[in-house]
Amino acid sequence: MDLFGFLNLNELALGLSNLPMFPYFDMAHYIVSVMSLREQPGALEVSQRSPFACWFSSMLYCFGGAVLSAIMMAEAPVAPLSNSTNLLLASLMWYLVFYCPLDIIYSLASIFHVRLFLTGMKEVTRTWKVLGGVTQAGRKYKDGLFVMIAVGWAKGAGGGLIRNFEQLVRGVWKPETNELLKMTYPTKVTLLGAVVFSLQQCLYLPIQTHHLIFIYTLFIVTNKTRMMLLGSSSYPFSMVESVVYKTLFVRPLTFSPLGDLTQSSGQSCSISQNHNKPNGSTSTRTQDRKHHDTNDTDQTDPQESAKAKKTK
Repeated sequence: MDLFGFLNLNELALGLSNLPMFPYFDMAHYIVSVMSLREQPGALEVSQRSPFACWFSSMLYCFGGAVLSAIMMAEAPVAPLSNSTNLLLASLMWYLVFYCPLDIIYSLASIFHVRLFLTGMKEVTRTWKVLGGVTQAGRKYKDGLFVMIAVGWAKGAGGGLIRNFEQLVRGVWKPETNELLKMTYPTKVTLLGAVVFSLQQCLYLPIQTHHLIFIYTLFIVTNKTRMMLLGSSSYPFSMVESVVYKTLFVRPLTFSPLGDLTQSSGQSCSISQNHNKPNGSTSTRTQDRKHHDTNDTDQTDPQESAKAKKTK
């Protein structure tokens, strides 16, 4: 782009695109992921009751995106765990966060400025995960735009998308926390990145890959830092999302669904039946009166006959 050449950002964008994630950025990703697991309700009790279940849940937090994308690509789900170096590094971070004496590592990482720095490094890894998922799908399905979006989204936000399965490992079942029912900010921003990178890979977006990496990384790191500093959960596209939702997916109040029509028809039928009931009740009443009159005549006939005999 001419703007990058004008601002002398080409070298910076190329340097960022060639930046290795291992070991420092991956370490920050593992620390923040395991810390978020530890802060879940009941996670500390699980770590004391079953360390293996706690470790397995931590690995799902750290490698959930790679596992989910492998399943979608019909590959072995354990393939992401074949890298022994990354697996050992993630396991070490899990042990230090949960079982370090005096909670030194967790207490140090919980300092706001330290956690802000680690979270920013974790957001950088999100870019590489989304781009890796998009290119992985693009090699197998050329010009498969929607497949590339789905795999890139799964690899970048798989930890949140498989949250219900991870909760089952810890003995928790909360279907209302399904990420598809109520998407969180990481899932939404990852979906945005998957769409943008897929359009770029399919040549629908005229921009070079390293320039797009720089723009997307700068956006997610800056926005996440702003959210943590302000303690806010809003993001720049929240207003657009609200307008689109209210315009396309909110049903008008004047619309009466089919169920209401059936209920109203059923009520009208019951009302008509109630109107017909008085006629039937009057007929039954007249029959009862006739029967009562006959009984009265039967009861008075013996008395009259006795009086007639006396007069005679």
